[in-house]
Amino acid sequence: MPRSVATGAAGLSRGPVAEEAPARGDAPLSAASRALDESGRTRRALLVALAATFAGVAGPRVAKASDRPLLVLGDSLSAEYGLPRGSGWVALLERRLASRKPAMRVVNASISGETTSGGRTRLPELLAKHAPGILVVELGGNDALRGLPLGGTEANLREMVRAAKAAGARPLLLGMRMPPNYGRAYGEQFEAVYRRVAEAEKVPLVPFFLEAFGENEAFFQPDRIHPAEKAQPLMLDAVWPTLAKML
Repeated sequence: MPRSVATGAAGLSRGPVAEEAPARGDAPLSAASRALDESGRTRRALLVALAATFAGVAGPRVAKASDRPLLVLGDSLSAEYGLPRGSGWVALLERRLASRKPAMRVVNASISGETTSGGRTRLPELLAKHAPGILVVELGGNDALRGLPLGGTEANLREMVRAAKAAGARPLLLGMRMPPNYGRAYGEQFEAVYRRVAEAEKVPLVPFFLEAFGENEAFFQPDRIHPAEKAQPLMLDAVWPTLAKML
């Protein structure tokens, strides 16, 4: 504290004493000043520590938010059934993203034979484990092939979309169609399931990602159900325009 201020304060309390009063009066004020200084330094230290904490913890989390994994939850069409490893459309997507968005990982959680019920059951653990930014749902075909009630298929798809949203992921639905031998009426009802879910939940939909070759047997494996290796780039091209808008 400046001597002039201390002296004036001492003069008010001690009267005419001029030489000793400042020293005696200055002592308690200096102690208070030191206490304030200590308190100020403590607050500044806490603020610096907090700033360092947020810079080291909160900062990276924000930076990584846009680079969270892309999770594909599908069936044999996405699980490379009957194909050489690394030749399926999901693997091709991973390579395409590597050149455009290298920080984004692709997690392929597809299983051959998977139904919407199985996907719905597995999804919570997958969301918790991978914390994806985008979830691609490619399920439903096996439900129809097994004759499962379409109401259940729709409910499962809707719940998967909602679970993804609740976990902070943006869902993308990939629709399917049934072969003509299942009948026109059933085929239309099946297609409508995806449209209703997409419209109700306001999520993007690729109506039929086998559109480019769906009626050409040359693009299918001998079972006439699973796309051949040469069809995989066409499947990716069908998904890409919608997916690219989400990246």
